[in-house]
Amino acid sequence: MEMARKRSLTPELNQQNRYLMSSKSSGGMPLMAHFAELRKRIFKSALGIIVGAFVGWFLYDSIINHLAAPICDLKAAAASGKTSCGILYINGVLGPIDLKFKISLLIGVILAAPIWLYQSWAFIAPAMKGREKRNSLFFLFFAIPFFALGIYVGYLVLPIAVKVLLGFTPASLSNLVKFDDYLNFVLQLILIFGIAFELPVFLVSLNIAGVLRGKSILKPWRFAIFGISLFSAIFTPTGDPFTMGLLAIPLIGLYFLAGGISLVVDRKRATNSNRERN
Repeated sequence: MEMARKRSLTPELNQQNRYLMSSKSSGGMPLMAHFAELRKRIFKSALGIIVGAFVGWFLYDSIINHLAAPICDLKAAAASGKTSCGILYINGVLGPIDLKFKISLLIGVILAAPIWLYQSWAFIAPAMKGREKRNSLFFLFFAIPFFALGIYVGYLVLPIAVKVLLGFTPASLSNLVKFDDYLNFVLQLILIFGIAFELPVFLVSLNIAGVLRGKSILKPWRFAIFGISLFSAIFTPTGDPFTMGLLAIPLIGLYFLAGGISLVVDRKRATNSNRERN
């Protein structure tokens, strides 16, 4: 009985093993090789973030000075002999070290962005065809600088946003700002700008891939302007019209820029197609 049962289970086990460890002769990578490749990519990404976090650790004081600048000038406060800076404070015994770890890790993620983005692309690239791989490289090449540009614009907008929001504090009251809450607000603001500035890269990538034509992008321009304005109103953390305008106006300009580039790509594609026919 036992031998017959083992024999009956053997084909099922063999079938499962063939499924889990698919042969290279079929043109695919074995499942365990995928896990090994994923582990290698994650390790390299984590290593890049750790190195960037060490840089952030040593630049901590300078970073804090820049982040706090919209509320108070830490250098001026130190020069005048003050031990604190106006309305900013850190809470708890573990607050200072927790904040330093958080800032360092954040800087590590930002500095290592080219590394972990490339590692992510390198993991999925073998499954792509030639044209798909070229399109993804285009997106990766332009996504990073546009994201950085959005973060920079968000940082420039930050002092205006802080001034507007603190302006609602009644004159008879003081406003103490916990630095953790302030840091979350800063991250939310600059990340919204960084993500929003990916719009033209996304649209042009779809055009190059043949999913969207330039005319299809620009035809609903009224709805696009309304959608961008609505996005700015919902996701801008300040909620004031001035800051929303600082996000919406560049986005509208980038939208029309992406449409214009897509028209040029469509014209070039049509010209090449006509040459091939002739």
